[in-house]
Amino acid sequence: MTKYLISFPSGAMDFPDAELQAVSDATHAVAEEAKAAGVWVFGGAIDESAPPVLVEGDGTVTAGTYPQTAQLDGGFSVLELPSREAALEWAAKFAVSCRCAQEVRAFLYDPAS
Repeated sequence: MTKYLISFPSGAMDFPDAELQAVSDATHAVAEEAKAAGVWVFGGAIDESAPPVLVEGDGTVTAGTYPQTAQLDGGFSVLELPSREAALEWAAKFAVSCRCAQEVRAFLYDPAS
């Protein structure tokens, strides 16, 4: 089976503050459904209060990140699923609960991992 990243940028979530608890509850319910189905690997959100850094091979640490990932934020789930179609079905469930579209990407299998 393939592991899929289902994610969204934090700016995509657009709902009144009063609905935050309902969105959180709905999203946790989908995560619990994925756990019960045996497809949940892990999930969470990028901690936007901790700025990213680049670490070189010699240990040098530089503030910032690659330009193409400067906006990496938001929430994500990693599910292990039998097909891309299944990933799209789960992404639709998360889209409803989070009230925003979800991006789906497949991880390449690494037999050494």
